[in-house]
Amino acid sequence: DWINNMAATDVLLQQAVGLKKTNKIQCSEILTKIVKQEVKTLDDEAIRVKEQAIMEIGNLFVETKQATELAGLIKFVRPFLGIVSKAKAAKLVRSLVDMFLDMEAGTGKEIDLCKECIGWAKDENRTFLRQALEARLISLYFDTAKYQEALALGSILLRELKKLDDKALLVEVQLLESKVYHALGNLPKARAALTSGRTTANGIYCPPKLQATLDMQSGVLHAADERDFKTAYSYFYEAFEGYDSIDHPKAVTALKYMLMCKIMLNLAEEVQAIVSGKLALKYTGPEVDAMKSIAQASHKRSLA
Repeated sequence: DWINNMAATDVLLQQAVGLKKTNKIQCSEILTKIVKQEVKTLDDEAIRVKEQAIMEIGNLFVETKQATELAGLIKFVRPFLGIVSKAKAAKLVRSLVDMFLDMEAGTGKEIDLCKECIGWAKDENRTFLRQALEARLISLYFDTAKYQEALALGSILLRELKKLDDKALLVEVQLLESKVYHALGNLPKARAALTSGRTTANGIYCPPKLQATLDMQSGVLHAADERDFKTAYSYFYEAFEGYDSIDHPKAVTALKYMLMCKIMLNLAEEVQAIVSGKLALKYTGPEVDAMKSIAQASHKRSLA
């Protein structure tokens, strides 16, 4: 049977990858077939192919905006996770959950799915995975304005993480704590949490997305709390460059905040120069046009 023939399965996987751009339906069918097949514990090659197929079909679901199918995949692969190493299983689950949550599909199942995966990680004694998922849950609580739940889980997780060596995750949670306190209007605590996050980040390699998020929050607090729009602009510029380097959708938000700072500094005439700069050109669209209109109104001192 071809399913037991590793070479054939590998060829099928390559065929599916080749079809990704031209025939998504056929690509999805082939990947589903590979994901559904049984794999023996000691067959490293079969495990590798199945892992890759799971990631490929996950990405395909993101591209085709099939959030419900992606949620189903996360539950379906659990038995398979039992035969791969803890590190690989954690990476796979985290990647799939991140994909699902980054879709921001608003299915209403995000918190439940996250809690379910945390429950699974607890049952399997996978501490690092549980902590990473709990950090995502805090982020979901923040997004859905469940601020007290976010702070309660955050304080437990911060205590745990300070004893461990996962500094990047610690920065993530400290940053979330800062955002929650800012949303609650507690600016001193928001600043203190951000300072802790930046201090922790100084001692490690900070991935671009995390660094950009730190810069973004620094800009927000400088603008909101101290009305120091000049310093805020510098942070938003750093955040914009960081998000842009990884093609993150938040880049356009950082650009809008940069333009807003110029308007607040009565330098509305500089907005056009920024918008037509090399980096900003690809973000031309209704959001940037709206900021240009605000700049013109501010410059003319007229809403007409």
